[in-house]
Amino acid sequence: MGKSDKSALGRALVKHHNHMIQESKEKGQVYYKQHKKVLESITDVNDIDAVIQQADEAVRLFSADNPTAVNTLIDLESSSSTSEILTTEQRRELQLKEEALHASSLSVPRRPAWNAKMSVEELDANERRAFLVWRRSLARLEENDSLVLTPFEKNLDIWRQLWRVVERSDLLVMVVDARDPLFYRCPDLEAYAREIDEHKRTLLLINKADLLPNPVRQKWAEYMKLHDILYVFWSAKVATAELEGKKAPVPVSSSDTDTKLYSRDELLSRLQSEAEEIVEMRTGTTEHVTVGFVGYPNVGKSSTINALVGAKRTGVTSTPGKTKHFQTLIITEKLTLCDCPGLVFPSFTSSRYEMIASGVLPIHRMTEHREAVQVVADRVPRHVIQAVYNITLPKPKPYEPENRPPLAAELLRSYCASRGYVASSGLPDETKAARQILKDYIDGKLPHYQLPPGEKEEEEENVEKVDERSESGGGEGRLEEVMDDLENFDMTNGLLGSSKGVVPGERRKLLPPAASASASASHKHQHHKKPQRKKDRGWRVKDDGTDGTPVVRVYQKPVNAGPGPGPVVTT
Repeated sequence: MGKSDKSALGRALVKHHNHMIQESKEKGQVYYKQHKKVLESITDVNDIDAVIQQADEAVRLFSADNPTAVNTLIDLESSSSTSEILTTEQRRELQLKEEALHASSLSVPRRPAWNAKMSVEELDANERRAFLVWRRSLARLEENDSLVLTPFEKNLDIWRQLWRVVERSDLLVMVVDARDPLFYRCPDLEAYAREIDEHKRTLLLINKADLLPNPVRQKWAEYMKLHDILYVFWSAKVATAELEGKKAPVPVSSSDTDTKLYSRDELLSRLQSEAEEIVEMRTGTTEHVTVGFVGYPNVGKSSTINALVGAKRTGVTSTPGKTKHFQTLIITEKLTLCDCPGLVFPSFTSSRYEMIASGVLPIHRMTEHREAVQVVADRVPRHVIQAVYNITLPKPKPYEPENRPPLAAELLRSYCASRGYVASSGLPDETKAARQILKDYIDGKLPHYQLPPGEKEEEEENVEKVDERSESGGGEGRLEEVMDDLENFDMTNGLLGSSKGVVPGERRKLLPPAASASASASHKHQHHKKPQRKKDRGWRVKDDGTDGTPVVRVYQKPVNAGPGPGPVVTT
C-alpha cells in the first residue's frame, strides 16, 4: 500500500469519526429538546397555537385500523355568538347561568384504563387520545361567548405526574392559600380521586392561615364543617421558623380545635392517622401509607414538604412551577410523602389578572400590569395601602362614591412618586412598581382575605347601610355639598354675580324653584364659559361738583417726530 493510499484511508477514518460525533450531538440535542419540553409548564397559548397542537395530535393518533376512534375535525365556527347589546349586570347573570350549566364539563383529564401488559407505545397513544378529547371539550366551552375560561395546564406530561400521584396515594392533600381557599380548590379532582378508589379521601390543607384573623378563621371552619370538607389550618412559614429555632410570628397551638394552627408534629400525626384509616377500610390491615400533595403553583406546597421532612428537599421560589417531577419522600417506616408538581386547573371563577395577582401565573410574564394591580386595589382597603406604603392616595371626586377603591393608575403613580421610580422615558416606572406591589400582595405584606360565600364584613355592611340612607333621603344632602363646591369655585373665579351677604348654599335658596333648577342645569355652561375681560375705565374723571359735566383727558399724538408741544388737555 502506497503512501497516498494510507493518507486517503486516514482521511476517510477521520471523516467517519467526525460524522459519528456529529450524529451523536444531534441525537443529544433532540433528546434534550424533548426532555425540556416535558419539563415545561404550558398554561397560555393563543388560538392559532391551540389549533396547530390539536391538529398535530390528531395526525399522530390517526390509525388506519381505527380511523373513527377520535373525531379529528376541528370546529372553528363560533357558537352562541350574539349581536345583542347587554348591560354589565345582564352579561354577568348570563355568565353565571352558563357556568352553572356547563359546570360538569369543567373537569380534569382522566387517565385511560391501562394494565401492565400494555406496551409503552400503546399506553402513550391512549393517554394522548384521551387528553386530546379533553382539550377539545374545553375548546368548545371557549367558543361560548358567555363563558370565560381561565388559563390552565396544557402539557400532557404535567398531568401524567398528577395521575401517578393520585393513583399511588392513600390520602390526597390539596394545599390551598388561606386568604382565598375556594379559589385554589378543585372539586373535580376530589371526584376523580374517589373514582379511582371509593375509600380515597381528600384533605384541604389551608396554608398561610397565620395571615387570617381568628374571627375569619372561625367563619371558614364553620363553612368547611357545613359542607363536610376535611380541612386543617397550617402555616409552613411558622413551622419552618420553629424548626430552625426561631421565634414564631404567631402562636401555633390554640384552645379551639376547629381553628387551631397545627404544628409540624401534629400535622404529621394527623396525616398518618387519616391515611391509616383509609388503608384499614380498604384492606383491613395497615403497614405503610402514602400521602400525596397536589395544588396550584405558589401556594406553599414545596415549603410544606420541606417543613414536614425537616430538611430542604424541594426548591422554593416565588416563581410558580419550580417542582417539575413528582417525588417520594420517606418520613418514617410507615409514612411516605409524594409531592406533585403544581399545576393550574381549568376554572370559570377567576380572570387572568386575578391569577397573576394570586401568584398562579408568573409576574414577569405580565403585560397588562394595571389590570393586575387593580385586583390588589379592589381587595386591599385604601387606608391599609396608605399605611403600609406610607403614601397618600388621591381622594375621590365629590361626585364619586366616598368608599370607592383607588384606581390602579392612582396607586402606581403615588407609589412611584414616593419611591422615585422613573423610567428612561422620564415617566413613572409603573411596570417596576406593579411587580413590587404584586409581590407584596402575594407575600402577605399587604394584608387581605376573602370571606366564605354569603359572609360580609362589618365594614362592608356599614358602607351598604350608608349607601341605602343616601339613596332613600341622603342624596339631597350629598347634592347640596356638590353644589356648594361648584358655587365656591364659580364665585372665586368670578363666574357668578356678587351677592353680598349671601353665603354659598344660601344663594340657591333665595332663587325660586324654577330658577334654582335652571341655575343647576346651566352650571356646566357657566363652568366652561370664558370670563369677560373688564375694560379699564380709569381714564375717566369723576364729577368735580361744579356743573356736573365730567372732565375728560384727551391725549393727542404729535404730527411730527421732532420736538413739539406736549399733550393738549381740553375740557
